Amino acid sequence: MDSVRKARSRLRMYPQLLAKCSESAGVYAKCVTQNSSVKKDDCLKEFENFKTCLIKASKDLKTKM
Repeated sequence: MDSVRKARSRLRMYPQLLAKCSESAGVYAKCVTQNSSVKKDDCLKEFENFKTCLIKASKDLKTKM
């Protein structure tokens, strides 16, 4: 059950990850909600910035995504 313990530990870190990336998350959310019919790659730049932030934050917190 070690894998379950590790997964729970990672999930407990998600609020901290999102808090560190709240600005880029907001920009991405704003892009997605501006249009009622979002198509693939409409907000690709914003998503990539958010993803990069999450990866950096997870490295800073020494956790996996």
